[in-house]
Amino acid sequence: MDGLLIIDKPAGPTSHDVVARMRRALHEPRIGHTGTLDPAATGVLLLVLGRATRLARFLSASDKSYEAVVRLGFSTDTLDARGRTTGPVSQASLPSREAIDAALNAFRGTFLQQPPAFSAKKIDGTRSHKLARARIRAADARLTPSRSEDAPLYRPAPPALPAPPDPPAPPALPAPACVTTHRLEIVSTEADTVTLRVDCSAGFYVRSLAHDLGERLGVGAHLASLRRTRVGDFDLERAVNLEALERDPGRAAESMVPPGNMLPHLATVTLTAAGVDRAKHGRDLGPADIAQRPTQSPQAPDPSPQSLLFVKLLDPAGDLIAIAQPTAAGSLLHPALVLV
Repeated sequence: MDGLLIIDKPAGPTSHDVVARMRRALHEPRIGHTGTLDPAATGVLLLVLGRATRLARFLSASDKSYEAVVRLGFSTDTLDARGRTTGPVSQASLPSREAIDAALNAFRGTFLQQPPAFSAKKIDGTRSHKLARARIRAADARLTPSRSEDAPLYRPAPPALPAPPDPPAPPALPAPACVTTHRLEIVSTEADTVTLRVDCSAGFYVRSLAHDLGERLGVGAHLASLRRTRVGDFDLERAVNLEALERDPGRAAESMVPPGNMLPHLATVTLTAAGVDRAKHGRDLGPADIAQRPTQSPQAPDPSPQSLLFVKLLDPAGDLIAIAQPTAAGSLLHPALVLV
């Protein structure tokens, strides 16, 4: 089973949990995802199966779209609703829609964004979220008095209160990253929440956007809920419910995007039979190996850097054989990733 499944992830499971559940349901060990979605978030999660797992890196760099609900008034340590409140709840009047929109100008376009402490980013080789959780456990241990099993439950009060424990060290944070929002607009405001629509580059953290917006407004904020509506060329209209696939694994074959259709933003070259043989062996291809000249997908009128660097190689039947790169000479194609 080779191809792409577009899953509508429910709230609760991690992206890794979804992969494990589909491996069990489909009896296919070669399954991976192309971009982590937080456990509390819902929406589009792309799974690659079989030989298509080798194409994951081309999908991971895709732009994404979200609908996010931001709650104003206080921040949390995880920057979302699952975390602990940090600092007092703001008593200030909530900002108007116009004030929120003006504050969002700081996050439109390209800028440096600070990823959350609770994220999959690495700090000196360790996942940032593991360091953050270890810091919280250490802080909790300092605040919790120890008692041996044989110690009496009640004892006389000490003559003087012990010194308060040292405040926990600030969390280690991943390095800031350059990100881009292509669209950032307010959908609605209601009471203490604002719903945003975000089109952004890969690596963008909507949790960080929510937190930073609250800081800029001076009232604090965190991400209340998040739904991913698109990854690259694939959106919710083509997504399949996770539980439905588990109940009826046969739907996977009906919903599968074949490898040849997985990267519509890349130019396509159809090879001759001899060209297919050369590509399978990783040999450079010349004009004689090409049955149809490169064609650019109409879905990608503005070519991305990736689409200029890579070309899909198809056999005469339209099946994906390899991903190629133009050589330095410019007149040849070199199969950089062969699928067969």
